[in-house]
Amino acid sequence: MDFRPKILVCPPDYYDVEYVINPWMEGNIHRSSQLLAVEQWRGFAGVLGRYADLNEAAPCEGLPDMVFTANAGLVLGQEVVLSRFMHPERQREEPHFKRWFEQHGYNVHELPKDLPFEGAGDALLDRERGVLWAGYGQRSELDSHPLVAAALGVEVLSLRLVDKRFYHLDTCFCPLEGGYVLYFPAAFDAHSNRLVESRVQPEKRIAIGETEAVNFTCNAVNIGRVIILNKAGDDVRSRLEGAGFQVIETPLTEFMKAGGSAKCLTLRLTEPAIGEPERARALVESRVLRLEGHLLDSGLLDRALDVAVKNGGSFQILSFDLGRQRQSISKAEINVSAPSKEALEGIIAQLIDLGAVLPPEDVGDAVLRGVAQPGVAPDDFYATTIYPTEVHIRGKWVLVGAQRMDGVIVVDEAAARCTLLRDLETGESVVVGTRGIRTVRKTESRAPRSAEEFSFMGAGVSSERRVELVVDQIAWELRRIREQGGKVAVVAGPVVIHTGAGEHLARLIRDGYVQALLGGNAIAVHDVEQSLLGTSLGVDLKRGVAVRGGHQHHLEAINLIRRCGGLAAAVRQKALTGGIFYECVTKGVPFSLAGSIRDDGPMPDTEMDLLRAQRDYARLLRGAEMILMLSSMLHSIGVGNMTPAGVKLVCVDINPAVVTKLADRGSLESVGVVTDVGLFLSLLVQRLEKLEAGAAA
Repeated sequence: MDFRPKILVCPPDYYDVEYVINPWMEGNIHRSSQLLAVEQWRGFAGVLGRYADLNEAAPCEGLPDMVFTANAGLVLGQEVVLSRFMHPERQREEPHFKRWFEQHGYNVHELPKDLPFEGAGDALLDRERGVLWAGYGQRSELDSHPLVAAALGVEVLSLRLVDKRFYHLDTCFCPLEGGYVLYFPAAFDAHSNRLVESRVQPEKRIAIGETEAVNFTCNAVNIGRVIILNKAGDDVRSRLEGAGFQVIETPLTEFMKAGGSAKCLTLRLTEPAIGEPERARALVESRVLRLEGHLLDSGLLDRALDVAVKNGGSFQILSFDLGRQRQSISKAEINVSAPSKEALEGIIAQLIDLGAVLPPEDVGDAVLRGVAQPGVAPDDFYATTIYPTEVHIRGKWVLVGAQRMDGVIVVDEAAARCTLLRDLETGESVVVGTRGIRTVRKTESRAPRSAEEFSFMGAGVSSERRVELVVDQIAWELRRIREQGGKVAVVAGPVVIHTGAGEHLARLIRDGYVQALLGGNAIAVHDVEQSLLGTSLGVDLKRGVAVRGGHQHHLEAINLIRRCGGLAAAVRQKALTGGIFYECVTKGVPFSLAGSIRDDGPMPDTEMDLLRAQRDYARLLRGAEMILMLSSMLHSIGVGNMTPAGVKLVCVDINPAVVTKLADRGSLESVGVVTDVGLFLSLLVQRLEKLEAGAAA
């Protein structure tokens, strides 16, 4: 081998596992054998010394991880970017390595103290492609990558690490001579895997499985056609040898107890300077956003920062103005970064949904793109939420009409409206991307409310021990809406009938508390069955026992209504004389029944065309101030998607998962109640009776 690189190592004189800063250290504190560690290190250094010239950094007592010199910094030519360690336990190494680099003639670049970057453990040079693969997400921050690119004059490709066991890039990724890459795909997110696949030809990618990965197969030292590592499985060895590499195993199990192996124990000092000023870039996109409101007590700031991190991005809080009084609002300005424009747009879209806005100087008109095919939106369309949304058109903010969830925004002249994908027509202009978009989120007052004022519960899920409190609040609000001529819609499932609560819902309709009823075929079938035969699914509701031959009762109910020509006709013909739908017909309360593939019959009133049923639901929901969702997961979720913010939602179900699904919409005006719907409706009717009696007195 003609070229012998210089490699920095540090003898393990003080090596031990003294703390836990990665999963490998857990359970291994002071369980590493100093004698065996020294023996393994000398064996490794002996092998390494055949192919490289070793430079030793003096170990320091109290710094057990100095042996892992890969984290000292990143060297390219005579330039070195010094590491900024995340954990305080290793931050004490920084001055020692800085001194070593300066004494050996390197030009040292230091990153900001609060910006973690852990050197060649998280940044690996791909000599074939002339790029730097850089890891982030565990120890190093994405925002360090542009600074590293500028310091070394190299293009940086960012890879997000998502498995805590592989906390540094060199534990799961190894660029090899000749353009090969040895890596463990499961350690990375989907975006990072796509990036690797776009830059590395299939025949050059050597992907390994978990068994090899946890043996630190990727944590290898590659010098020319020689690969030195702790252990290689037969399959990996065969593939590497087939690519022309010589594989040398040297046991390093004592160092694996601290989460390191061959590559971690080395820092290559002779990396030819390949930097070109025009290539000094990282594929990192960033944008500044502002948040305003009760950022801390509402958790809004935490949610915004979580959105950035969970979606593969990073953030810097540029400014934070904390409100001083209870009623004061807080303001924050954050810089959000992502590894690509596409990833950044996805993060920004979610932050806009939380109410984040661009600084005024960066606001521009929304980007529009025409519809080329009916019912098909352009790529990168903006998907709407339940919150009021505004778009910037011709220099002005315009409120989007017909707001709903999971729609797109169509702009016509100076107006904007929300519509569904299927309703798009050729030639219409649709908003794409996130430019010129903002959602309007209320800044909730924290002032105490009067004892008589209705205080609708914040979004959440109530357990049974709070049912009576919630019922009191809902009863108060129902009465207020009725007195003011407002509108309440009810979404009900057949469980309302099964639990014997049909009479209570019928009472609410009869007393004028319900202005629209939505459900499926089943609620109508079992309501009629209960009214005519006293059973629901063949079970006697008074005695709670199955009735002989009761299995066909629901079919008899369907048959009767079909003979009459529908529910309204059955009431007029006096064939149906009680129940929920009897009250709807007699009180003139409109109802809509959406069919499904499981429906028997169905009832003549059931709309089996899904799209027509959706439109009818939307028609009846228009103008509703409150929606009661009573044990009907499918229809409740559908209604939730149609309902904008500002409408009070009450979801009642014995299944917490259903309640949580609806409460997770994020509306401040929604509440979930985990309880039996029969109990809930019974308590609600009782409370309304008391309110009526109190008003009469």
